[in-house]
Amino acid sequence: MTVTQKSPKQFRFTLVARLQNYTLDIIEYLYKANDIFVRPGDARSAEKRRNLQGNAMTQCRLLTYMAQLSMDQGAILPKQYEQITQKVYEVMNLLGAWIKSDEKRYGNRV
Repeated sequence: MTVTQKSPKQFRFTLVARLQNYTLDIIEYLYKANDIFVRPGDARSAEKRRNLQGNAMTQCRLLTYMAQLSMDQGAILPKQYEQITQKVYEVMNLLGAWIKSDEKRYGNRV
């Protein structure tokens, strides 16, 4: 949110709003996935958790694309784009490790 505070007004309700919404969506999906307790043999909960993790990963990809487009259009500065992508890739790496951990724990049921 801090990165987009000083964006030009002409982009605040389009590109900047999308950047902010994708960011909030990622947080929402991660919290929802984390709140699902999966008991041994509970394939339904494991699948629901995996779907939410997948949605978060998709939103991360959309956020990086939108950040690239925003930089190209002048809505954010290259340094701001760099900050966004660094944070997103960090989240993606952690999320990928979480998904792998869940696959080990719950098997290929998800």
